[in-house]
Parts: sequence; structure tokens; C-alpha cells
Amino acid sequence: MAEIFLAGGCFWGMQKYISSVHGVTKTETGYANGPTESPTYEQVCGNSGHAETVRVEYDSKEVSLGFLLRLYFDAIDPTAVNRQVGDSGIQYRTGIYYTEESDLPVIRSEIDRLQKTLSNPVAIEVLPLANFYPAEEYHQEYLDKNPGGYCHISPAKIQKAAQASDPALRFSAPDAVTLKEKLTPMQFDVTQNAATEPPFQNEYWDSNRPGIYVDVTTGEPLFTAKDKFDSGCGWPSFSRPLSQELVTERRDMSHGMIRTEIRSKKGNAHLGHVFPDGPRERGGLRYCINSAALRFIPKEDMEKEGYGEWIDRV
Repeated sequence: MAEIFLAGGCFWGMQKYISSVHGVTKTETGYANGPTESPTYEQVCGNSGHAETVRVEYDSKEVSLGFLLRLYFDAIDPTAVNRQVGDSGIQYRTGIYYTEESDLPVIRSEIDRLQKTLSNPVAIEVLPLANFYPAEEYHQEYLDKNPGGYCHISPAKIQKAAQASDPALRFSAPDAVTLKEKLTPMQFDVTQNAATEPPFQNEYWDSNRPGIYVDVTTGEPLFTAKDKFDSGCGWPSFSRPLSQELVTERRDMSHGMIRTEIRSKKGNAHLGHVFPDGPRERGGLRYCINSAALRFIPKEDMEKEGYGEWIDRV
């Protein structure tokens, strides 16, 4: 089990919302990152400096931190300062408080991704957890005890969260025999043997249609056409993956070079390499990917093929 602490306005609604997510095993409301010990609800409402926060325990095999954060972002106004919907005060600030340092790169990556979709700056506080004091018993599962109680998160959003599934964890890699039957010789050689297809003679090097690129072996979503650019190298180039949790990096010293290989997380398929010579305004990286490792799904087909939750990214 893993844990993360999320502040997003009134903790009644946030607990109801986040506890509905598949893979979340336990939640607890409380007061986090304030200057005094064991505050009461009245003290927190009187600007004690604590944030109304939900402790979230989740099974990382069922839901990834990145996906959990994307659902969290969907339930808040990430640009509001000390306010959510009709509630205002420092206790209603938004915040992500972590207990594992290894979670920080994922949090930063998701915050950066979110910022690129907004015109105003993200106001979500990202800090190590300094303290957390469980709220009084009547604040625990408040909306389960009081179904008609105040909730700043709409029932539609709660239902959407309950039905969501993490694409990074729902795809599995077929065995080698199945892959040989499913893939072309070039696709098999690239994904399984780390081969490289010819430049300028592959399917997607100059494609610019709106849509999503998935792992040809598993269907994992990997890149979006929105992040694709013409690098002139003859292979599809992307400034970033959909999420850092969807890919892994390895040091590659083959062919007398030192490079960083990119593989899909679930399928462990060789995709290509990442280089630090991408457009500076897009982050400075160039993910140079083999077309043979990808399958393209046009935007208009994403819903029917099960990728509807990613449409807002393309």
C-alpha cells in the first residue's frame, strides 16, 4: 500500500470523491501542515494554518499515483488560492503532501502537464507532509452518514471517478508466440530486439493528425499528437510522453554510443531513445520513437476504442 495526502477544499466532498476511485483502499479526513498540534475543527476554521486534507491509502498495483493525481485535478480549481467553489479560507487551499521522496518526480511531472493546459498559474501547494491530525469522528465519511450533506464536488464527477480505470495498469503484454503472430516482422524486431526502422520510411514520421499513439504490443497510451513535432530526423518525435509513469528509461551503450533507451512500462517494449535536443519551449527533450512500436488511434475513434479519458489531451 502507498499513501498520499490531498487537500482540495472541504474534506467532506474530497473524501467521498477520492474514496470512490478503484484502487483506493482507505481514506481519512484530517488537518495537515499547520503550525500547532492537534487542532480542533473550530481552530482550523479560525485560520490555524492547517489545510483540510484527506489521507489516501491506495494499492499501487491497482491505481498509479499519476492517475490518482489527474483525477484529483479534475475535482478542484487548481488555480484558486485559499478557495474552492463557495468555500474560502486558508484551510481550503489545495495541496499535495507526500511522505515518500520518490513520489516527488511524479507529482512534479503531473503538475507540469496540468500547467500546460491552463492560462493561469497552478496554485497547488506541493510539500512534504509536515504533520497530519485526524479530524473528529463526525467528519469521517461524513457524506456516507449524511447523504444530503454539503458537497462541493458534483455527483457526476464522483460517478466519473468511480468508473475510471488507470490505463497504465489495465494493459498486459502477450507472450512471445502471440506477439509473433500479432506483429509484423519489423514490429517484432523493433519492440522485442531493440532494432531500429529506417528513417523517413516508416508510417508516422510525418503524420500530424490529432489522436493518440499507443504501444503496438499492449495498447498502452504513450504519446499524443499534440506533443509531436517535426525534428527532421525521419522518425516520430515527441516532446514528452503522456505520463512519465507510462515509460521507463535505460542506459544504452550499444553501437559505441551512450544513449537513454525508452521502453513501455507495461509491455517492456523497446520504443526508441530520448535526447536533450528538443525544442526548448517544449521542455528541451526529443523522444525519438520507432513507428513500428506504435499504433495510432485518430481522435474520432478514441472513445469507441476505450481511450475516451485521454481526449482532452489531444
